[in-house]
Amino acid sequence: MAETAALAGIAFLGALIFGITGFGAALVTIPLATHFVSLKFALALFVLVDLAAALSVGLENPKNAVRAEWTRLVPMILAGTALGVTLLVNLPRDTGMLLLGLFVLGFGVYTLLPHGRSRVIAPGWAWLAGLAGGITSTVFGAGGPPYAIYLSQRGLTKEQYRATMGFATMTSISVRAVAFTLTGILLVPDVWQKALAAVPAGLAGIWVARKMFVRISRDMLLRVVAALLVVSGISLISRAAL
Repeated sequence: MAETAALAGIAFLGALIFGITGFGAALVTIPLATHFVSLKFALALFVLVDLAAALSVGLENPKNAVRAEWTRLVPMILAGTALGVTLLVNLPRDTGMLLLGLFVLGFGVYTLLPHGRSRVIAPGWAWLAGLAGGITSTVFGAGGPPYAIYLSQRGLTKEQYRATMGFATMTSISVRAVAFTLTGILLVPDVWQKALAAVPAGLAGIWVARKMFVRISRDMLLRVVAALLVVSGISLISRAAL
């Protein structure tokens, strides 16, 4: 019961972050969850939580999504997911934890560093963003950062960015859920038992995020999350090295 309660609390926190920022839930939930369960179990459980949250956010205002950007990302999301499943099935536990720690630490540091004025990049970068997002979504449960970096530099309005990001994340998580089902990762009964508590907690986090969205600075939240990611990444690297 204590483990289930902890995972539900982590699900709430991740969904709260996702509901406000449009990405980043798994960068917090997966590292925290691996303190209680294995990486594969955490990935299986939180693909269900993330799917419920992504559907809730992604379908809020679909008319604002830039379909051309989404269709550019999808083919490489599929390719990246296939490659990521192959890596996940064959990846030793300590190696997976070390790579996750490096990925989380790297993105946390990137977010904290000052960035110059954003420029509009070429649409061809969608291929790299889609491939990277498909791989990291499957191996680490975190496909959002590559999509966020790409879409944030495409000159979209805030509304277009949030809706398009929602579509990309929803697609990535849906494909990941199918891949996990086909490989048996999602067919563990205990995963679904834990999901009975974690999924409602995640939806509650989305509900609270909607209330907070107009009152909190997105930039400030991202910086707090980034600081947590740096600490979490260092923790995972230390655990993998021991």
